[in-house]
Amino acid sequence: MTCASCAARIERKLNRLDGVSAAVNFATETARVTFPAGGTADDLVSGGRAGRLHARAASPPGASPR
Repeated sequence: MTCASCAARIERKLNRLDGVSAAVNFATETARVTFPAGGTADDLVSGGRAGRLHARAASPPGASPR
């Protein structure tokens, strides 16, 4: 994310997906995203890459990094 406008665009795109709720923080360059059961963080990341976004799923607390 290079600007607040980019962060807002990312948030809008994520929130348009069925069952997805996203809040993007421009200052920390992170997004907190919830999605329906059956979906995966990797699905969202893949969709972001298709839209020229660079993303990765964060490891859950206590998990070893990927």
